[in-house]
Order: sequence, then C-alpha cells, then structure tokens
Amino acid sequence: MTFAEARPRFVGAPIRRLEDPRLLTGHGSFTDDHAPPRCAHVAFRRADHPHARIVAVDTEGAARAPGVIGVFTAADLAPLVRPLRATSRMKEYHATEILALASDIVRYVGQPVVAVLADSRYMAEDAAELLDIAYEPLPVATSPAEAVAPGAALLHPEAGTNVLLTRAFTRGDIDAAFAAASVTVSGTFRLGRKTPAALENRACLAEWDHARRALTIHAATGIPGVLRDALAECLDLPGTRVRVIAGDVGGSFGGKGSVYPEELAVAALARKLGRPVKWTGDRMEDLTATSQAFDEIVTAELALAADGTMLGLRADVLGDIGAGSIYPWTAALEPVQVVSFLPGPYRIAAYAARVRGVATPKSPTGPYRGVGRPAATFAMERLVDLAAARLGLDPAELRRRNLVTAEEFPYRTGSGLIWDRAGFQESLAAACDAGNYAALREEQAIARGAGRWFGIGLATYAELTGIGSRIAVAPGMPINTGTETSSIRIDATGAVTAAFGIAAHGQGLETALAQVVADALGCRIEDIAILQGDSALVPSSTGTYASRSAVIAGGAGALAAREVRRKLLRAAALLLEVAEADLDATDGIVRVVGTDRSLTFREIARAVYSEMGRIPRDRREDLAASETYDPYLGTAACATHLAVVEVDPETYHITIRAYYVAEDCGRIINPLIVDGQVQGGVAQGIGAALLEDVVYDGAGQILTASFVDYLLPTAAEIPPIGITHLELPPPDNLLGVRGMGEGGTIGAPAAIANAVADALGLAITDLPITPDRLFRLLASGETA
Repeated sequence: MTFAEARPRFVGAPIRRLEDPRLLTGHGSFTDDHAPPRCAHVAFRRADHPHARIVAVDTEGAARAPGVIGVFTAADLAPLVRPLRATSRMKEYHATEILALASDIVRYVGQPVVAVLADSRYMAEDAAELLDIAYEPLPVATSPAEAVAPGAALLHPEAGTNVLLTRAFTRGDIDAAFAAASVTVSGTFRLGRKTPAALENRACLAEWDHARRALTIHAATGIPGVLRDALAECLDLPGTRVRVIAGDVGGSFGGKGSVYPEELAVAALARKLGRPVKWTGDRMEDLTATSQAFDEIVTAELALAADGTMLGLRADVLGDIGAGSIYPWTAALEPVQVVSFLPGPYRIAAYAARVRGVATPKSPTGPYRGVGRPAATFAMERLVDLAAARLGLDPAELRRRNLVTAEEFPYRTGSGLIWDRAGFQESLAAACDAGNYAALREEQAIARGAGRWFGIGLATYAELTGIGSRIAVAPGMPINTGTETSSIRIDATGAVTAAFGIAAHGQGLETALAQVVADALGCRIEDIAILQGDSALVPSSTGTYASRSAVIAGGAGALAAREVRRKLLRAAALLLEVAEADLDATDGIVRVVGTDRSLTFREIARAVYSEMGRIPRDRREDLAASETYDPYLGTAACATHLAVVEVDPETYHITIRAYYVAEDCGRIINPLIVDGQVQGGVAQGIGAALLEDVVYDGAGQILTASFVDYLLPTAAEIPPIGITHLELPPPDNLLGVRGMGEGGTIGAPAAIANAVADALGLAITDLPITPDRLFRLLASGETA
C-alpha cells in the first residue's frame, strides 16, 4: 500500500505542536538544565585583540582563586585534543585549523584563549579576570578590500594569502550577451554582517564514564551526529564511546549548526578530569564568538534586450569570511552560495561570476538562515528593479517576462543548479493578487500626489531544499549531508517509537514527523514517540540544517513506517485468517474491510512478541524497520514577497504597511507550522533589512557586543503577513514536500529594499537601511 493509498488524515492538518505543552509550561530539558553531581564549570578568557601573538600567560593568580579546579592553556590541551580541519575538494581553497584554545596567535576578538574550571561559573568568571595575558599586537586588515591589497597583513601566513577560496562559474558567451544588449544596469551591493541571536545561547556539558571509558555530551547543537564524529576524531575515541545528545534547543538559525572550540575544550577537560564539565555561554560571548553571516560585496551587471529579455549576468563577489574555516562547512559555505544562487529563478542564457572568500580578523562566518541566498536575492532583485525603471516597465511585468516557466523545467542555471519544478510564475501572480498590486499602484499615485514617501517592492527567489547526496551543502565538503535514516518499531504494548538523526531546535519537527509516521503507519499521533537529537539513535546522521529535515527525515520516516505497516498487516492477516489485501490500518486498529472484525496494534504486537504459538515460528517478524532516504538532487522551493512601506520625511523611520508572501513549498505537512516558519523568517528578514548589523571598527574591535547596539526586530516592527500557499507537487520527491524554513529570510531584505528605493527614488545598495543611512543617501542626492 502506498503512502497516498493510506488515505492521509494527519498530513495537511493544522495540528497543534506536540512540543509546546512541555516547553510552554517550563518542562523542557535544555543543556543548562542538567546539573550532575561534582560538575565543574568552565569560563573562557577570550582574546581582546583582533590579531596578536600570545607572548605569555600568567595563570598563578587565577589558579589560587577560591573554588578553582584548574587553569588550562592551549599547551595543556594539545596532548588531549587534536585540532579540526574543515577540508574541501574544491580547488583554490585553503583550510584552516580549528583549535580548542588559541595557540600562539589570536585572530579575532572573542576567540577562547584560556579555560578556567571552578566549582561554580561565578568562581570561574572571577578567576578568569585574574589571568595576565601578554600580547604582541599584529597588523590588521579589517575589510576585504584591505585584506586583498598587495602587502596586506596575512591572517594565516601558511596560506600565503588572505584569499582562502576562489570559485568561478561561466555559461554561454557573456561578452556577446552584453554586446547585444540594449540596456545594462549595474551596482555594488552589500548585505551587512549578521549574528544568529538565538533565544538560548550555546552550551555544552560533557560527562566521562570511567566504567565504560565513554563520553556523553549534552549540547545546544543542531548537528549531534557531526559533533559526535568530530569529537571521536579529535579525542581518538571510537564512535561507540562518544554520544551527543541535543535535548530541547532554544533556536539556532544556523548558529548552532557547526562544531565550536568550546565543545572541543569541554569534552577534552571532562575526559582528563574524570568529572562533568559544563559551559553555558553568555550573551556577550554569543555575539562575539558565535559564527556570523553574510557580509559580501556583490558587484553585478545585468544585460537586457529592448523588450526586457535578460541576456546575461556577470558578477564579482568579495566575501568577508572572518578568521577562517568553520567545521564542517569550510569557509566556502556562505560566499560560494551567493554566486551559485545569484541568477535566481530567471532565464538567463549567459552567466559569468567569480567569488573570493577573504580572511579578516573577525568571528568566522558560517551557517545562517538562508545562507548566501539573501545576499544573492538582494543584489539580483535590485538589478531587476533598476532594469525595469530603465526600460519603462512595471517591475512585476519584467519579472513575468523572465521567470522560468513550467514548460522549461527542469531548468539548469548558469551556476549548474537544477530547478526541478516550482511555481516561479505562479508565486509572482499569487503575491500580486493577494496584495491587489494594481490597487496598490493606484494608492501609491495618490500618496505621492500628497507628498508622501510610499513604496512598493517585489522580490522573487528560488532555493534548493532537501539536498540529496549528489550535492554537498558546502562546496567540496567530504561529508555526506544528503541522506537521513529513520528507525521505527512497535513494542509489545503496541506503542510506536520513531527515531531520527535530525535535531529539532524550535521548528516543530516532532509534530511534523509524527504526522508523517501516523499516516504512513495507520496509527494515532498520540501513540507515537518521536526520538531525535541523539547521535546514538541511528547508525549515521548529521543533523538539521539547509531546509532538509521535512524532506529527507520525513521521507525516511515514511519509508520505515510503510515497511512496519507491511509487517503489521502480514501478522494481522495470519491472526485474522484473511488476505493482506483485505486489511486496512487506521487509528491504531487493523480492520477487515467491509466487516466488523479487527485487531488493535496492541493485540497484534502482543501476539507477535508475547503469546507463544499465535504466529508460526517461520513467519514471525519483529514489527520494526530502519530505512534511509536520499533524494539525490533535492528540490526547488520558491516564493514572491510583496512589501509596502512608507518613510517618515522627518525621522526617516520606515514603516512596513503591508506584507504578502506567496510561496510554493509543495505539499504542506502542517499549515500552522508552515505559517509560523514563514512569519518568523520574514521577521528575521526585516531585521536584516532595517536593523541588524554587526559592526567592527577599523582596529578590529567589535562595537555591537550587546543588544543595546545590535538591534533586533520586535513585534512593533512586524506587520501582519498575508500568506498564500501554492502546494505545487515537485517531481521525484517521496512525500511531495519542499523545505521552507529559510525562505522568509531570503525574500524579505530584497523586497523591503526595493520598496524603499521605489518610495524615494534612491539607489539602495547597502543593508540594513537605517534612518541615518537614509538621511545620508538623501543628502547625497544619489538616485536609482
């Protein structure tokens, strides 16, 4: 029986999240909630220089402080834990080491240098202040332009350059495309540096079991499988003796999707001391030392024919990757995705782009909701609006003429990405219909006549989700991120346990996966226990990132549940003495179709496991299955965002008056969860467009190390968001679903930038658009 034949009852239903009762009543179990006996607490003394040589570390004062258990430097940890190296098969890539503690050189403010262990975190923090670290400051080149200049100070001299990666894409004759163009538009665009700012800061707790010679890590991470494998390698332990548990995790947005120095240090110290060691980061540590995002300078030019047909696109991208690689994603994750996704959902015959990832003395960049696509979409969508103005076309019409149509799928972009099928044209039409685009333009004309600064902005984007084994999430990364395994079993009581390798951190995955399993198996949702976030649950796993969990883990869960269902029906057929084809399973009951005869899952399980002789020995089989799903290429998702803004001419404050999203994420598993993800993503995108900016000064010191200076959007800045779902079926996809957790963040910055540019006739090239930047732009008179 196929998934469709099982008559879905739960997939597509707006079921309230199963996680919420425990989380909303304070019964969640987060890393910092664990308090084992004899737990030592660690505080890290961090670098206060962006680039310096460590001359000497005097630990005596700290070691004598009350409650201190030990003080450890890089030299102390070197025999205990090997460094990590995020390798890549990509040409022109220089991998850099990730150390538990800085050795000899510090390369960004916030890098951990010394670990102090004490009986409490307070004692450890007090003792860390007593450390005396002598530094020899080294030259700094804080901007990518400075860092690539001849004679610039090298952050990693062994690489011989600050350009740690270079990648180029070409398709078609780009010179001929521009020679044939009637119109060309160009610009240099920058989406400012961001930090994830999750509700829960990073944390980890390591416990060493003397009897088993094994390590258990509780961590606020989205990649327990990757962390387990990394620790096994760095500590020289077999994987059977390292277990990573990510319990309840308070958000990630990418920031908890990498392996960090603190995790290496805490694990090594717990093993050395033979007692639990815990570290819970504070907000300043999070803002200075958690991986950051974006910060690319995109110089791009678009060539068009007189009728608006896009002929060619060329770009040069300079990505500020910070101090070096991040594990396992390398330094290429963010910058390469900018040029990979720059052509977007458009039909462009010729493409030429180059990206360089440049090391600077800042916290490394890494995964962040949208990875590369927000910057790519911002640059491309600004070019589209600039071209529409030059051609005298409405921005919506120019998009309609160039978006890939249904007949052209599968479509290969200039960077080699394949769009299998998605509602590019349909999302544009749906967003314009939802917002009543024609009426908005009429309202704008009236507002402009009254002297009001009223603007309308569109942004259409495409992304690749649920990426299978054919493509590495980060270019050339030698880790398989394209498969997921699910193990499902029915025990002797008839209860269902479904285990997955993914790790939820607020998305509602426990609910969505339970819906998938319940439909595929034919049971009630309340009969299912979803286990996730534990490296010991399945043989191999990585975690949750890149809009993959619903697609890949959901697919694995459906496959395993179908196999268990087949076993269940075979057992029931023997017990009821009927053909399997005459049986159906719903609500945890197997019924003989057309009769009143039935058996519950509990009764069947009891017969299989406990009641001797009910099933012939040679036909008995456990009600369990483990299946792995690999979508191979992945599937495209898309959306169009429509933003309406008004700018106050006295304060330059930007108010978002209306916002609409029309998205195609395929078959919707849970509308409540999908709407929440869209709304949350748009809120994060509004922050990127209007507020959030990690700022370093020319000396490499971070100026936004608290929420006083790093501004996040609040409910007051978020308008009601109108959401339209298309649910167009993707081909070659087990469940017919697409990933959709990142889309809101991808489209919002571009849509808002286009709306502000439309309101004021300005060249909006830098985000966030803060009131002071807007004031300076208006004063300069630089028009679009």
